[in-house]
Amino acid sequence: MKWYNYLACFFAGFFLANVIPHYIHGISGDSFPSPFANPPGKGPSSPMVNTLWALFNLVIGYLLYRGSKITRDKKLAIFIFFLGIAVCSIMLSMAFVDKIK
Repeated sequence: MKWYNYLACFFAGFFLANVIPHYIHGISGDSFPSPFANPPGKGPSSPMVNTLWALFNLVIGYLLYRGSKITRDKKLAIFIFFLGIAVCSIMLSMAFVDKIK
């Protein structure tokens, strides 16, 4: 695999992890911060905006996953994919620690 396939693995995991909080809040009818809020990432966005943002992240994550050429035989690629999920998850947990109270 080329270096850019590994980069795609990482960002596929990153985008797919970002789907979860926005999608859950969006379909639950809850406001939640998004990049389109005022101020970005801090103010509340509508459930519709969060649902659409989640679906956008899902499409980008899927396209990156397909483009990364991940297979069961490529252990490093799988590790990097899960590393992207972990990095995004940790970043989100720190960014939204005070948002849901």
